[in-house]
Amino acid sequence: MPYKPQSEPGKSIYRPDVQITRLGEDIGDPVTAADFPDHILRFRNDRWDKSVGLDELDDEQWIAHFGRFEPLADNLDPPLALRYHGHQFRTYNPEIGDGRGFLFAQLRDHENRLMDLGTKGSGTTPWSRTGDGRLTLKGAVREILATEMLEALGVNTSKTFAVVETGEKLMRGDEPSPTRSAVMTRLNHGHIRIGTFQRIAYEKNEALMHRLVAYCLEQYYGGAQTDNPAAELFANVARQVARLAGSYMTAGFVHGVLNTDNINISGESFDYGPWRFTPYWEPGFTAAYFDHEGLYCFARQPEALHWNLAQLASALRLIADSETLVETLEAFPKAYGVAFTEHFCWRLGIESGGFEKDRELVVAAEKGLAQRTLEIDRFFFDWSRTENLADPEDDSSEFADFRRLIADRPRSRSPVSRYWQKPAPCSMHIEEVESIWTAIADKDDWDPLSEKIKSIRDMGTALRKG
Repeated sequence: MPYKPQSEPGKSIYRPDVQITRLGEDIGDPVTAADFPDHILRFRNDRWDKSVGLDELDDEQWIAHFGRFEPLADNLDPPLALRYHGHQFRTYNPEIGDGRGFLFAQLRDHENRLMDLGTKGSGTTPWSRTGDGRLTLKGAVREILATEMLEALGVNTSKTFAVVETGEKLMRGDEPSPTRSAVMTRLNHGHIRIGTFQRIAYEKNEALMHRLVAYCLEQYYGGAQTDNPAAELFANVARQVARLAGSYMTAGFVHGVLNTDNINISGESFDYGPWRFTPYWEPGFTAAYFDHEGLYCFARQPEALHWNLAQLASALRLIADSETLVETLEAFPKAYGVAFTEHFCWRLGIESGGFEKDRELVVAAEKGLAQRTLEIDRFFFDWSRTENLADPEDDSSEFADFRRLIADRPRSRSPVSRYWQKPAPCSMHIEEVESIWTAIADKDDWDPLSEKIKSIRDMGTALRKG
């Protein structure tokens, strides 16, 4: 079916619903947030706060809950640092878990989905190892920009919910130090990772694995529909991860650290560290300076996510036969291809013509984009606002095949909104990210960030509605 992005958040009332404790004590460890010397509210998500009934909290209440982490009514008390393992750049690590964050609250949103409020930079936990459990303010600002941009581009992503500057000076080896500190709260549909299943398989805890499979099916996929719940869950996760991979590629996004502990079981992208958007269709473009082999480069992200799914399948073998799991794994490349072409057509603003026609169109677009004469965002922007898809320009250009194939495609939206009348597309390349941060770091000027968020949201509205 044609790709449809998530709708605008709607208004809801606050409905706490703590489900995680049903999994028992082995799922996480009670922790206490750090006592920060200062609390300055720098960002509150005024779109998604209403979706979980927290929009009527004033700024002081936001600081109380998302800076000092006073419990929300009838919610988790204390919060939980969840346990998990993971492959980190394909090396298995059984010594990780929530090392600088915790699950703070669970509540229902406007669509009755179970949502988690989780933290980043909230202090040390039993899984911090040698880390200080803190987050730089720059890291928090970068996460705001990543989540806002990805949401606008139709990627299933966590939402940056709150950022509070905390008054500490942090020492970091990868940016000028000392640097300002912050604590961030994210809103996402689930806090369970592939690495959560890996830890349980490592410990051979069959009872907990059965409970976790049932929990994930019930909370993220509408409950079990078959008598093989582990295989059913895996098929659901694989479908959502295929869609995630397709949307990453269409967005020109490079996550940077697609380890198994960073892959959410609901197929929702989250946890943004060294992310980048590639300006051009450059297969080898990497985001992380430490990714020396290009394991998670732009073009290898679908492969990386497929590999991660194989690790989930391996973990689920604790309670499931291999045959159905392998069938799902083998079907992933096609599922990814369909998701990629559907999302590509959605961003172009044209109707899907079926997989074969869409694939031919996308291959022609990639052929043109690979010449690196046109940036990815400019390509989608120009074609989305072109009144006549049968463009009369010289057919000898690098996009001649694409132009011919798109000429008879019906539009799925009309290019009439104010966004399409702008001279240039909204992009998120590293130079602008650094410029926004420099204004904050040097002059405490938050206006460029606010203006960028407004521009991103205008683009998101145009992509959804025309």
